[in-house]
Amino acid sequence: MASTFFLLNVVFCVVAFVGCVSATAQLRPHFYRKTCPNVSRIVGKVVKQALLADSRIAASLLHLNFHDCFVNGCDGSVLLNTTANLMGERTNNTSLRGFDVIDDIKAAVENACRGTVSCADILAIAVERSIAMSGGPSWSVQLGRRDSTTANPTLAKTAFPAPNASLSANLKKFQNVGLLITDLVALSGAHTIGRAHCAAFSHRLYNFNGTGNPDGTLNSCYRSALQRTCPQSGNGSSIASFDPGTPNTFDNNYFVNLQKHLGLLQSDQELLSSSSTISTVKDYSRSQEDFFSNFSNSMIKMGNLSPLTGTSGEIRLNCGKVNG
Repeated sequence: MASTFFLLNVVFCVVAFVGCVSATAQLRPHFYRKTCPNVSRIVGKVVKQALLADSRIAASLLHLNFHDCFVNGCDGSVLLNTTANLMGERTNNTSLRGFDVIDDIKAAVENACRGTVSCADILAIAVERSIAMSGGPSWSVQLGRRDSTTANPTLAKTAFPAPNASLSANLKKFQNVGLLITDLVALSGAHTIGRAHCAAFSHRLYNFNGTGNPDGTLNSCYRSALQRTCPQSGNGSSIASFDPGTPNTFDNNYFVNLQKHLGLLQSDQELLSSSSTISTVKDYSRSQEDFFSNFSNSMIKMGNLSPLTGTSGEIRLNCGKVNG
């Protein structure tokens, strides 16, 4: 009986593994070579216009992509609006933005190749193009995802790493979706661009962990500057740059800043709390090439999380709602 149970477990694991590999294997850089050969150029053109109008958009698209992939895989579910029949994942997250840019890209792509390119793939291409246009690396985007017809707002509240969480807590979130500590450090480097609302870090400025004092790991001069931006009596809606030096340039300054105790979020500075991450932070601060290479690899890895392929899901005609 025990041997039969063991055998069934082995068979189940093999089937699950083969299914995962099969889904990932269907993703490939040239998926639309015959059906929409100019899709990357079309996406890039709209992204370029968006960046000229809003310097924050690269970070916003990247943020959207992270939230999408951490909730049941990269299936475009984060883009769905709340309707009478569906509760969207963005309902309780006011930090998510850039949906209008995805809608503009989708309209341009639909004009060229109707009903062909998924919203999940459009988001993946848009992120890569926006990062490259902001000074960061370029990578070969794997394509062939299809769009979900459902959303999971409950999981969306808990799946994503928290700004005020410990390194171990956020590592658990990464491991839950199949990512490693090396991916956590590399992808944390996304905070080399973008901004955060005061509500995400103001606890570090005045009453850290109920001590009645600021976070001792925060550079005192930096803290003073942040306190002027985020007064204790404020409503938490003001924003501050993750990298005050080059906020719109994708570079390795994030890791340089961490060693000067200039990490904006608690989760940022936590990367210096463990020997398992300190050496990588130091390496990335010295070598932008190493950071870019590992960031690209981790983005590809994250993009392969539980994709819908083949006949699963659909190709949405409007990224904000399911077809029909």
